[in-house]
Amino acid sequence: MLKFLRLLKIIRIVILYGIDEIAISGLAVPRLAKLIDKLIFWRDISAPRGVRLRKALEDLGPVFVKFGQVLSTRRDLLPEDIVDELSKLQDRVPPFDPDLAIAQITKSLGAHPEQLFAEFERIPVASASIAQVHFAVLKDGRKVAVKVLRPGMKASIDKDVALMHVAAGWLEKLWADGKRLKPREVVGEFDKYLHDELDLMREAANGSQLRRNFADSKLLLVPEMYWDYCSSSVIVMERMNGIPISQRSRLLDAGVDMEKLSRDGVEIFFTQVFRDGFFHADMHPGNILVSTDKETFGRYIALDFGIVGTLTDFDKDYLSQNFLAFFRRDYKRVAEAHIESGWAPKETRVDELESAVRACCEPIFDRPLKDISFGQVLLRLFQTSRRFNVEVQPQLVLLQKTLLNIEGLGRQLDPNLDLWKTAKPYLERWMSDQVGWRGLLEKLKAEAPRYSHIFPQLPRLAHQALTLASEPRQDTAVLASLLAEQRTTNRLLRIVIYFGGGMIAGALVAQLLLHLYYM
Repeated sequence: MLKFLRLLKIIRIVILYGIDEIAISGLAVPRLAKLIDKLIFWRDISAPRGVRLRKALEDLGPVFVKFGQVLSTRRDLLPEDIVDELSKLQDRVPPFDPDLAIAQITKSLGAHPEQLFAEFERIPVASASIAQVHFAVLKDGRKVAVKVLRPGMKASIDKDVALMHVAAGWLEKLWADGKRLKPREVVGEFDKYLHDELDLMREAANGSQLRRNFADSKLLLVPEMYWDYCSSSVIVMERMNGIPISQRSRLLDAGVDMEKLSRDGVEIFFTQVFRDGFFHADMHPGNILVSTDKETFGRYIALDFGIVGTLTDFDKDYLSQNFLAFFRRDYKRVAEAHIESGWAPKETRVDELESAVRACCEPIFDRPLKDISFGQVLLRLFQTSRRFNVEVQPQLVLLQKTLLNIEGLGRQLDPNLDLWKTAKPYLERWMSDQVGWRGLLEKLKAEAPRYSHIFPQLPRLAHQALTLASEPRQDTAVLASLLAEQRTTNRLLRIVIYFGGGMIAGALVAQLLLHLYYM
């Protein structure tokens, strides 16, 4: 019954905001689309479709807001106006009852907050769709932030996602663009993403990894996780002090160097991507602070590690080659990199792909380099790739979304930021390190533990190989036996041929002599 009532609410909001009209325009059956449009004539759908979709998702609640946020990362699938509007979605969710948070902490950590902490603030400082945050102080005086999972989230998510799966199936059958947009695949991806985010231990592990990667950095701070107070539904981390990066006027008043801050943001991103292959993939303004402490003044502070991206060495090499080739306008190299990577079919003609990439990207370079968007370049690359049956890798879609966030933040801080000028030296240095002596030494160093087990065994292995080589192998003996049999057979055949040939020749000679004799 509750599921049916939830479905009725979804249908009401869909009709109210004209979301059906967005789908109607792409229905595979035009007559049905026109009929539905005429039947629902009374609502006001004058607002842009992206705005209506965003408002509908906000009214449908936290799970649908999250879904909209995930959809905003799929610029390779959705129209630009819709994605731009969905990217504005924020988790504006009222906090839940502090008593429920205390009960969750007690259940997860085995003790009441009064026993665990010297101080615990009942009123949360932040609230989102998945969890909310309370400030506290440990018994030893360390100030911490306590993140508590919202009660009942799993059941709520399971119900709404089940309805999304049904709707995705309808869309794929009825919508003309249904198969291309892969709605069931997108919902499946969202389902996995949400259930991963329900495990706060995963988030804590991501944060710990990022902190370790930047342990010696002067650019980025990551809070320490206190593992004795962490579970799948509660995590406790170091409390960070800073100004939200979106509050530009406060940053200026505090004396932060905005140009340096914007450049540092670019360097942090490219360090995560190309050095570590592990990047914070949810770097919207709400998750980034700027430190105001004297010792770390002006450094970035990263929060909320529920979404991270990972890249292999292959991915990193592909990206760096493509970025450098793009900005050198070497479109042939871009095409070759696609085919060499295996993402474009081997039978793809280099000149055809080169021509498509050139037509897509040349217009970008009519603008000053500082106005060129890395994210848009990557998006255009994906769009062109799709025409040649290239499967866009999920980790690269996440990277492209994060890159757009970084660009937006950087230019908000410093409108004159030349992203390419900032990033190019880093990319070139990284490429040099990969193919030069330094890269070779690093690879040897990484493989050294494996080789250290092999080297002591080399004399024994060499002796075994030589011994085996000197002994007749079983398959060699079998082969020799077969060859001997073949030689015997050949001798018999030769005897038969010679004897038979001799008999025939003898008969012919005898016949000839008899013929001559009786003439």
